Amino acid sequence: MELDIRVEKDNDQIAIFLTGEIDAFTAPKLKEELAKCTVQSGKIIQVDLEQVEYMDSTGLGIFIGALKSAKEHDSSLKLVHLQDRVFRLFKITGLDEIMDIKPVIQGGKQ
Repeated sequence: MELDIRVEKDNDQIAIFLTGEIDAFTAPKLKEELAKCTVQSGKIIQVDLEQVEYMDSTGLGIFIGALKSAKEHDSSLKLVHLQDRVFRLFKITGLDEIMDIKPVIQGGKQ
């Protein structure tokens, strides 16, 4: 499967919408796009994962790197609308404790 990445910029906010799967095949494309956004100073970067049905450990590594880059450039990284299957990866690894993550809540978005 592919990964579609759509970026919307509005002043100090960057919204990134992902659709598809994040794995070893699609991760380089995501890493490149996140790098462009996280090296900008003072930005709020929000990544919407609502349409991501699958992610492996490669994706976790990409988001850890993006978080580090965002902090180094005085920006923030937020992951929103994670499906339960994807959120579970962050929870199992403890990354939900160090990253700003808002999963999809049963019956609607958070």
